[in-house]
Amino acid sequence: MNADTLRALCPAPGQDYDWAACCEAIPRLHALETTPQSPRYHAEGNVGIHTSMVLDALLADPHYQAAGDTRRLVLFLAALLHDLCKPETTVVDPLTGDIGQPGHSRRGAVDVRVLLWRAGLPFAVREAICRIVAAHQVPFFAFDSRRGESPEFIARKLSWGVDLCDLVCVARADMRGRICEDQQARLDDIALFEELAREDGCWDQPKAAASAHTRLMYARGAALHLDTPLFQPPGSQVIVLSGLPASGKNPWVDRHAAGLPVVSFDDAKTELGLKHGENDGMAAHHAVDKAKALLRRHAPFVWNATHLSEQMRNKTLDLLYAYDAQVQLVYLEVPHATLFQRNCLRDTTLSQQALARMLHRWELPLPWEAHEVDHVIGG
Repeated sequence: MNADTLRALCPAPGQDYDWAACCEAIPRLHALETTPQSPRYHAEGNVGIHTSMVLDALLADPHYQAAGDTRRLVLFLAALLHDLCKPETTVVDPLTGDIGQPGHSRRGAVDVRVLLWRAGLPFAVREAICRIVAAHQVPFFAFDSRRGESPEFIARKLSWGVDLCDLVCVARADMRGRICEDQQARLDDIALFEELAREDGCWDQPKAAASAHTRLMYARGAALHLDTPLFQPPGSQVIVLSGLPASGKNPWVDRHAAGLPVVSFDDAKTELGLKHGENDGMAAHHAVDKAKALLRRHAPFVWNATHLSEQMRNKTLDLLYAYDAQVQLVYLEVPHATLFQRNCLRDTTLSQQALARMLHRWELPLPWEAHEVDHVIGG
């Protein structure tokens, strides 16, 4: 499968999709046809039936019909793949028989990223799809957040990473492409979410913020007004690198940050005489102690690590923001074949199999994670 194959799956307005061709191009879709769903939320049947109904609803949506080629591709692939990981996340309660697929959106976004990366789909198109997959249920429940977040906060934060009109279009198709008792109530919630975003100025553009620091602290939960600049205490200027092993982080430091101190788990392991996977906790403590010493002096430095998942990045970012650091997050990526070729040629204890397993934790930095987030996409 390649990018041209994926583009060929996407129907133009007035045309229909070919489910058999979709399954041939993406064999994992076959599993959807045998994956059960809760009758309460999906009386239509299995995930394959639901996905087909979602695609029918999407193709009939005016937003899809009016979209250009690239946007249509984003919408179609997001709808096609939005439940890709339901087979792997299906849980059946042994007592009640209730069926659930907890975490399928977040895991789906990761698996879709890997699939589209291997296919060579352009970075911006791929990430637009993945961000919709990750958040496709959010418009259903924005007015009933389990985290206690306001719908305004949810819409504003999402607008910094995804086009809300595309997200709402897929969410609307997802809700129309099913049979459930609360379908109309949820469609009303989606429409209300759209109206809120329109009135708040983040429907077809990111929500404006007075400064990058204001936006960052708001996204991290600070009670403030986005139109009022938040004072930023002095602190270190820190470049945080993120990316898979062999994606070019060390050469990037040599070219763009030569002379700056570097905090690195790999360097810490070397200094401590540890191999890959051996006593990672000791290496982490060693690196963190070095970072704290630099932060106390307000010294600039580079934090060079994979920072592959949001959870791992947050451990670093929480520390940096506790010391009032100004953070530039630089994400690096190369094509699939290049990455594994480089890893094979490197002097490393990281096997190809271990590198492949790391893909299951591959979550890209989002715009609200740092004062500045840059993407370096290499060849």
